[in-house]
Amino acid sequence: MINTIIHKEILIPGKTSKMVVFSPEIARRARPGNFLMLRVTPTGERFPLTICDADPLEGTITIVFLVVGKSTALLETLNQGDKILDICGPLGRDTHIEKCGTVLCVGGGTGIAAMHHIAKGHAKAGNRVLSIIGAHSRDYLIMERELSSFSHNLLIATEDGSCGVKGFVTEILKPMLDNSSDLGEVIAVGPVPMMAAVSEMTRPYGLKTTVSLNSLMIDGLGMCGACRVTVGGQTLFTCVDGPEFDGHQVDFKSLNLRLSSFRDQEKISMSLFTSGSDAAHACEHCSPNMASPKLEPRKETPSS
Repeated sequence: MINTIIHKEILIPGKTSKMVVFSPEIARRARPGNFLMLRVTPTGERFPLTICDADPLEGTITIVFLVVGKSTALLETLNQGDKILDICGPLGRDTHIEKCGTVLCVGGGTGIAAMHHIAKGHAKAGNRVLSIIGAHSRDYLIMERELSSFSHNLLIATEDGSCGVKGFVTEILKPMLDNSSDLGEVIAVGPVPMMAAVSEMTRPYGLKTTVSLNSLMIDGLGMCGACRVTVGGQTLFTCVDGPEFDGHQVDFKSLNLRLSSFRDQEKISMSLFTSGSDAAHACEHCSPNMASPKLEPRKETPSS
């Protein structure tokens, strides 16, 4: 059955899960960089998730998501055999992949999953892939085995030093930039501060740097304008012009401010959902015409 979950894996208990979903038409057309718009309940919001992997032969797509708001919390309640109500995709522009020699892919947090699909695409194109992934601690690292299968080298950074280099991914990136003369491109996917730091670090080297943005998003089709982002002084839409942009041109400060716009509403929404209040229940299932502040407007990234 279309959109049925055929495999679910808890990557980080209470935080991050991976789902393999049967969706043959999307799997056939999905390319690195593409994302999906999902809806879990009839009165629920649409929210974006980046495609982590796709298998056109099996007819499956893989998503990895962080439980950060009510919509992803609802998604987390689904298990193997359940069906995701709506999945629209693939959306967004494909990653531009060409034979360029060596590509350095940097992923942080759940952004590692989105980075995985891009890095895999470069490996299939014949590029030499170097990968750096980072997380708070060893327990929060994901996709190591998958990335190791095609990365020429996989390096790890953890903030607490429990695995790999102690610190942020930039601790590894700087010496690699200094000592690698054959890099054709750097790709960074993860939290906004991480992507901003990587972009600033590569700027003096004049090295092409691509980032995948996680703007607020409502329809994913370019109609609402909610996902607007400033790139090179121009206003662009993440859903149709991206989600990938030149990291040296992105206004990360304004992006970060927009992402934090609805934190208070998100907290209220999650509080009502986790408490099982009647109001939260009515919002999702009983009152489709009721305007409600209980659904969090913050959208999970195509990266998230």
